[in-house]
Amino acid sequence: MKIAVLGTGEVGRRLATKLATLGHEVTIGSRTADNAEAEKWAVDNGGAHGTFADAAGAAELVVNATGGLVSLAALEAAGADNLRGKVLIDVSNALDFSDGFPPKVVTPDGGSLAEQLQKAFPETRVVKTLNTMTNTVMVEPSRVPGHHNVFLSGNDEDAKAEVAALLRSFGWDSTQITDLGDLSSARATELLMPLWLRLYGVLGPVDFNISVVTA
Repeated sequence: MKIAVLGTGEVGRRLATKLATLGHEVTIGSRTADNAEAEKWAVDNGGAHGTFADAAGAAELVVNATGGLVSLAALEAAGADNLRGKVLIDVSNALDFSDGFPPKVVTPDGGSLAEQLQKAFPETRVVKTLNTMTNTVMVEPSRVPGHHNVFLSGNDEDAKAEVAALLRSFGWDSTQITDLGDLSSARATELLMPLWLRLYGVLGPVDFNISVVTA
């Protein structure tokens, strides 16, 4: 597929690299066309780079890997016309580090960032996933032994099925992929971040994830 990854931080680059190794045609997008991180990634991985609008316009599927506090602005820069009808995978969390670590989780209007993006772009098919783990585990779930989970939230069943297939290509087993329902369920996964951050503070920089265990 032609996939745009919006965001040049560690998460965006990690996802873009994984997608490129799977054979997708990846364009990494940033605020400016001359972003040094994007240019280096494109050279190293045989991909392309450009503005948010350049990347989204050429894509069949879009990944939002921008910081959650600027995601809405980034997607507005990408352009509603360039996002219309497309699946948007939102992996972002709105974290406010202004008072240090751990950051505060921002919940727009008492809902979720994913819902805010869906409201702003009603003709885009937003699916929330992969926001409850570190980026290394996102693309290589086998780094954490045993059973652990990745969650899906979205209003469009076909979009969620498409995203689930992409997750399986990353190495996630179908038994690990838990569909939580419509996009309002992203409120729950975004609010897992305070727990994840506290665990990170206790465990340190090791790979870990959340597992749902049933009787």
